[in-house]
Amino acid sequence: MTEKEMDKMLRIKTAGTLELLNQSVHYNRYEATPYAAFEELFRHYELTKSDRVVDVGCGKGRLSFYIHYHFQVPSIGIEMSGRLYQDALENLQNYDKNGKKTAGIIIFERCLAQEYEIDSRDNVFYFFNPFSVQIFMKVVENILVSVDKYKRSIELILYYPTTAYIQFLESRTTFEFKKEIRVPELYEQNDNERFMIFHLPG
Repeated sequence: MTEKEMDKMLRIKTAGTLELLNQSVHYNRYEATPYAAFEELFRHYELTKSDRVVDVGCGKGRLSFYIHYHFQVPSIGIEMSGRLYQDALENLQNYDKNGKKTAGIIIFERCLAQEYEIDSRDNVFYFFNPFSVQIFMKVVENILVSVDKYKRSIELILYYPTTAYIQFLESRTTFEFKKEIRVPELYEQNDNERFMIFHLPG
């Protein structure tokens, strides 16, 4: 199934890329994770109904719809761009027309990632290289502060991970490397086409 066909099945529009005007050097362009990459990730990574996934830099919300459709797992999408946030809300409205009852299960918030108030239920954080390592460091710091208050295990899923992200996690945090998942066919052409999963024991 192509990207557009999968979008059509879910009644959403998330395909393509988008360069945002007046973008700071700290933020990268919008590009959704390929569905083929999600399929590979969830062949090797299990979500449970007790998980709550935070998609940091969610764009138009593709991950939230995918995991709700396949696993009925709650998620929060954080997006700083007003345009992409509105697209995500429109997608939610169209997705919900199928009677999928997403109230409280799929939530989108418009805010800067480093200003998102981490909920005690948030335990899986997804990053598709959304911003500079300086902002990533601040987000991880906020996660660790939350864990100090509410003890729980945390997992970070990095797609297309940068060396700076990985070096920071390995050298300056207590996160442990758990697993690498390579996306077949794509990885052979570009070795960034992989997921790196880091775990913080509860």
